[in-house]
Amino acid sequence: MSQSERLVLATRYRLVSEIGQGANGTVWKGHDDLLDRAVAVKELRVPDDLSEEDRVVFYRRTLREARAPAQLRTPSIVEVYDVVIEQGRPWIVMELVEAPSLEQIIRQSGPLPPERVAPIGRQLLEALEVAHRAGIVHRDLKPSNVLLDGDRVVLTDFGLCHSDGAASLTKSGHFMGSPAYVAPEVAAGEKATPRSDLWSLGATLFAALEGRPPFERDNVMATLSALANEPAPIPRNAGPLTPVVTGLLEKNPTRRLSHARAKDRLERAMTGPRSSRRRPPPPRLRMVAALALAGATVASCGIGATALIIGMSREGSEPPRAGSSATATQSPAAEDDGAAPPGAASATLVVRARTDRCKIFVSVPGPTTDVLTDETLPRGAARQYDQPRLNAVIHDASACDVWVNGERKPLGRPGERRTYTLTKETPRS
Repeated sequence: MSQSERLVLATRYRLVSEIGQGANGTVWKGHDDLLDRAVAVKELRVPDDLSEEDRVVFYRRTLREARAPAQLRTPSIVEVYDVVIEQGRPWIVMELVEAPSLEQIIRQSGPLPPERVAPIGRQLLEALEVAHRAGIVHRDLKPSNVLLDGDRVVLTDFGLCHSDGAASLTKSGHFMGSPAYVAPEVAAGEKATPRSDLWSLGATLFAALEGRPPFERDNVMATLSALANEPAPIPRNAGPLTPVVTGLLEKNPTRRLSHARAKDRLERAMTGPRSSRRRPPPPRLRMVAALALAGATVASCGIGATALIIGMSREGSEPPRAGSSATATQSPAAEDDGAAPPGAASATLVVRARTDRCKIFVSVPGPTTDVLTDETLPRGAARQYDQPRLNAVIHDASACDVWVNGERKPLGRPGERRTYTLTKETPRS
C-alpha cells in the first residue's frame, strides 16, 4: 500500500484505491467514514515550474474555485461534497460515479448513432446552462470528462473551472485545457467564456458521432495550427444533428449557437420539425373521399370521373419515375427475388438497394475513422465489404437488403434507421 493510500483526509475521508490519473491530478476511490458512503477524491497536481509564491497562490485559488461547482445542483453535474487541504495541497471530495466515460465508449464501440448522441448533448447542454448561470465556466469539456451512467449523463472534472471575478493564475505560455476540444479563441489567448464551453460541447458531440475530434492531428502544435487555420469539418455521420454540431463549431463566438438556439435545434433533431399545418388524412381515407366524390359526379363527368378515381387511389404510393413502367411503383417486397448477391455468404457486410432511397454510411473504426462510403445506392446496386471490423448505418431499413456475415437481416419500417457494429466471423472447421 502506498503512502497516499494510507491517508485519511480531514479525519474522515479514507483513500481506498487509485481510479486514474490525468494531466492535473490523481483520482482516488475513497470512503467517508463519518457518513459511511463511497466518495471520489481528486488529488490536484501542482505544476512543477511554479515558484513557492505561485504555489501558495495556486493552493488558495484552487480551494476557492473548487468550491464553486459545489453550489451547482443538477443530476448532469457531478456533486462536490468538500474541499480540504492535506499535506500542503488541495483535495476535492466528490460524488463517486462508477460508470464508463464517453471517451471509453467511443474507443470500444466506435462512432455512436445520432439517436444515442442527441440525449447526451441535451443533458450536457443543460449542465452547462446551470453552470453558466452560476458564473462558472468549465474550460475542459471533453469525452473523458463525460460519464455515462445508464440514461444519466454526468459532466465531471471542474478542475480547470473559472468563476466570474476570480483572477487568472495562468501565465503566458501555459496552455490550459485539451487542444483537440478547446475553442479557437481560447487557443489564441483570449479568456474562456460560456461560448467557448459551447464550442467544446460541439467538438465532443463531433467526436461521439465521428470517432475523433474535429481538429485532432498527430501532435499538439499541428492540432492548434489546424484549429487556427482550417475550417471546421462537416460531420458525415451526424444526420439530423448536423445543424447542431456545425452551429456549435462556428469559429466566430458571436455567431456560435447560444444555449437557447442549441437547445431548439437539438429538440428539432430529436422530434422532427414542428408544423402548424393539419396532417393530411391517411391514404385510405383520401381514396374513400375520392371515390365518394367521383360517384357523386360520375353521371356528368363520364370518363373523366374514372380517371379521377384511378389517380386518387394511387396517392400515397411511390410516384413513378418518368419513362418507367407500372411495376416501378410496386412495393419493395414485390420486387425482391430473395436471392443473395454474389459473395454475401462470406462477406462481413453486403447491402443491396431495394429502392432508390437506400442510403448507407460504412466506416472502419479505429484511432481515426476510415470512411468507406457515404452514398445513396441506385435501385438494384449492391456493395460488399470484407473488413474484419465495420460500423454501418442504414438510413432507411425498408429500402435496403442487408446481409451480415452471410445472414440476411429482416427488413425494417419505412424511414427506420439501423446501426450495425460488425466483426467478421471466422468459418468453423
